Amino acid sequence: MDALVSPLDTRLREARSGGRRKVGAAARATGVPAKTIRYYESIGLLAPPKRAENGYRLYGGTEIETLRFVRRARDLGFSLDELSKLLALWRDKNRASADVKTLALEHVRALDDRIAKLKAVRGTILALAARCHGDNRPDCPILADIASGKDHHVMRAGPRALRPGGRPRATRKTSRPSKRKRK
Repeated sequence: MDALVSPLDTRLREARSGGRRKVGAAARATGVPAKTIRYYESIGLLAPPKRAENGYRLYGGTEIETLRFVRRARDLGFSLDELSKLLALWRDKNRASADVKTLALEHVRALDDRIAKLKAVRGTILALAARCHGDNRPDCPILADIASGKDHHVMRAGPRALRPGGRPRATRKTSRPSKRKRK
């Protein structure tokens, strides 16, 4: 039914409600799901919005702007704790930009740590894939490693373990001496 509602109808409803939107409209306008908006309010990240007489949450321009800020910060990977600090800095018009920069660079260091861990995991998986025959045999070093439950040192796949395009190279079969007689 929403597809049949014209933008003019939406603007008229917003004008009647003082330019405020219900949670679903706020979610569509900001890209933050309604359930997530309610969650952010429940943990105190966002202030509870004004409510209509019928109890519906109503979001005005300030709340929409804040939700867009939150969405962008989350898209950049900031945690809820970091986001709370960013919001406080954003709202503080007397803030020092050095505080914002410090927070941003701490986030970059955390991202670098996560990237390094992901690269190590990638290397381990590539090394396991290089050891896998990838045929109809039931034995599989990948499954054996996972089933072992042991935290092995990260294995690195050598540069020759991959074909161009990132696919594992087929393992070479050992050559056996020919059974043919030489003449």
